Amino acid sequence: MAPSHALKCCHRALNWVPVLFINLVVGWSYYAYVVELCVYTITNNAERISYLIIFHIFFAMFIWSYWKTIGSRPAGPSKAFSLPRAEKELYEREERAETQHEILKKVARNLPVYTFTAGKAVRYCNHCQIIKPDRCHHCSTCEMCVLKMDHHCPWVNNCVGFSNYKYFVLFLAYASLYCVVICSTVIQYFIKFWTKQLPDTSAKFHILFLFFVAALFLICNLSLLSYHMWLVGNNRTTIEAFRAPVFTNGPDKKGFSLGFSRNAAEVFGDQAKYWMIPVFSSQGDGHSFGTRLVHIDPKQANSVPQQNGKSPADGKADPCVLGNNIQHTADDSKEETDGGRTVSVTMESEP
Repeated sequence: MAPSHALKCCHRALNWVPVLFINLVVGWSYYAYVVELCVYTITNNAERISYLIIFHIFFAMFIWSYWKTIGSRPAGPSKAFSLPRAEKELYEREERAETQHEILKKVARNLPVYTFTAGKAVRYCNHCQIIKPDRCHHCSTCEMCVLKMDHHCPWVNNCVGFSNYKYFVLFLAYASLYCVVICSTVIQYFIKFWTKQLPDTSAKFHILFLFFVAALFLICNLSLLSYHMWLVGNNRTTIEAFRAPVFTNGPDKKGFSLGFSRNAAEVFGDQAKYWMIPVFSSQGDGHSFGTRLVHIDPKQANSVPQQNGKSPADGKADPCVLGNNIQHTADDSKEETDGGRTVSVTMESEP
């Protein structure tokens, strides 16, 4: 037990190495820009002050969003998705997969679960012993099921999912802008040092290297940011981009797409003043999501407790639960009954 515990502690410590590396690079870039460039190289006070003001604005937003991504604990499913005690005992005693599936199917009827495994079985996590909500996946590194899991990112040593996906996208955006500011203001001094228009000083190495590093990180960040903005626009996670979620009528990568504006609002919120600030403004509770294929019954969604353990009362729908469950209308629609529950399936083209 002791060696196993020691290995686990060493593994957790090693997971922080990429984060430490990023912080060392950022710390050095701050020194190189502020001290070596602005203090020792730039002689014009107006230019120096304007550079420092612009630099610190983007530096602050970059660090803020980066540490919000790191520090936001991944959101896990509520207790409503755990098997009741009686069903759990039956499930654990049962050896036949078909009977186990029937037990899970019976419990899932009371939950807003509309996606399944490739074999059309209820998605169940044996590690966490819960029925997985839609878009939820188990992370072996975090050792938990994560709501709307996108991926586990080693550069933030955290799972990127419902609780911090907005912070992650803003981190990529502000990291790119941070690099743009550095490249655009350093380039003239980079050229002067390179062509020997300025004397060789201790600042030369820092400024030359700073431009190369900022340009390299800019290319990497822009490619990653472009990909995640495409995911946001199509309302997909990285996992769903590679493996389509399976609905009653089969796999559909566009199943959660509600049109660009609604897709973006699901991540950034519906109030523009919060879009570019690293504060939580995403819609919903992470357990149920709007879809162009399924309209979730409000009574069923109301039965699912929130993360804080509270449930809507008096039969009124909680906007946090139903904020994403937008009912769509079309000329051609039909009703399907799946194991005792009715879902409205809308036949429509992608908005």
